[in-house]
Amino acid sequence: MTVHGFASPNSHGGQPLQIAIVGRGFSGLMMAIALLKSVSQPFQLRMFDPQPIISGGQALATARSTEILNSRARDLSVSTGEPKDFTRWLQANAHFREAVSAAIPGFGQIFVPKATFSDYVYQRFSEALAQRTDVSVQMSNDGISRIQRSDNGMFTLRLADGSEAVCDTVVLATGYGLKAPPQETNEHDGAGALPGSSGNAQHVVVMGNGLRAVDEVLQLRDGGFAGRITILSRRGFLPQPHTRMPADAVFPSQPMPSQLRHIVRFVRNACAEAEENGWSWQAAMNGLRKRARTLWASLPPSEKRQFNRHLRAIYDSHRNRLPADVHARLERELAGGLTQLKRGTTLRHVPGGLVVRWAGQSAEEQFAADKVIDCRCLSPDLKDPVIAELLSAGLATTDELGLGLAVNPAGELLTPRGRPAGLFAIGPLGLGSLPDIDLVPEIVTQAYAAATLVNAQLRPQLQAG
Repeated sequence: MTVHGFASPNSHGGQPLQIAIVGRGFSGLMMAIALLKSVSQPFQLRMFDPQPIISGGQALATARSTEILNSRARDLSVSTGEPKDFTRWLQANAHFREAVSAAIPGFGQIFVPKATFSDYVYQRFSEALAQRTDVSVQMSNDGISRIQRSDNGMFTLRLADGSEAVCDTVVLATGYGLKAPPQETNEHDGAGALPGSSGNAQHVVVMGNGLRAVDEVLQLRDGGFAGRITILSRRGFLPQPHTRMPADAVFPSQPMPSQLRHIVRFVRNACAEAEENGWSWQAAMNGLRKRARTLWASLPPSEKRQFNRHLRAIYDSHRNRLPADVHARLERELAGGLTQLKRGTTLRHVPGGLVVRWAGQSAEEQFAADKVIDCRCLSPDLKDPVIAELLSAGLATTDELGLGLAVNPAGELLTPRGRPAGLFAIGPLGLGSLPDIDLVPEIVTQAYAAATLVNAQLRPQLQAG
């Protein structure tokens, strides 16, 4: 499917810039918005994704209407320089306004359904395209099997059907990888439907301890499931709550220590000090997040590994927080006894359940379950053939811990020599280089930085035209 602005992209003469975005999730559509707003020359954009859905994100588009984003509305604008764009959009949305109390000032502090945010993102994409009379966008459902760079600096994308596309710029915006992760396994129901009040399942295991796991538990209950639920997690740290009202960032102004153990003590003291002064630990954590990228870059690899082994789960449970009412509901669910949190490592799936090694034990044990839903935190898929070939060809390299692709703040892929290769990876693929790049505000900032670079690095013949 090809869509245009209000005039043909060829009406200005010359050969327009060719840009490819691999992925049509939030990162991909956000990148498209940024390009439409930032690239001054005519261009043709092709967006590749084997999923036919075009929206504000695959995960968002398929979300049930009750699923709530964990970021406040005030932090979700996709328009740089207009932080209130999303809240103004909400206020102009009559259907949403009817469902939310008008007494909430400005809507800035509320949490909204994922489907609502998806609608907003797609509308802003459509509006940005309509304003560009010199741009065409082609949506392709073909998968990508290979990306190669020619001697002239152009990129050739080999499609799954064997055809090719030649582009000036390629942006990987695939979330954590080029394939959608499996959502669940079910030994008794080949259709994979969630167990409801009419289902046969009596015990469901939800693997993971993050936002997706909590959401799945509550969706099971909303769907009528009345049996036992076990949240199975290796570390056992569930997401902490947001404050009722927004917690602005506060943090000590003095330089932070350079060693990890001293940093941990410093952060704990900052949280305690914030609470003593009438703020909250959430405000201190928000302040820490503003320093997270610089702090992460300053740590030696050994301390980064130590952080990932011992502190990552704690940090994630405090940065990826639940709306206060959702957290209260989770606490009630756990207090009721039918839902339990258990610490253990899943070793493998077996008919009728899992083989688990419980925390503090060395023996393996079979854990019976009628259904297993995998909601574990995702990590970049570096074994995907497309990404693996980029690595082997020297067009990309991993970060120093091998957690993801090495990128700079604008999302440029770095080669083993540390120089940009002319490719971009936007969003979670760069998690090992840029902490929190899996969150909406950070992806928005990165997308505009990448689009600004694309505009600055136009081919000479385009600049001359």
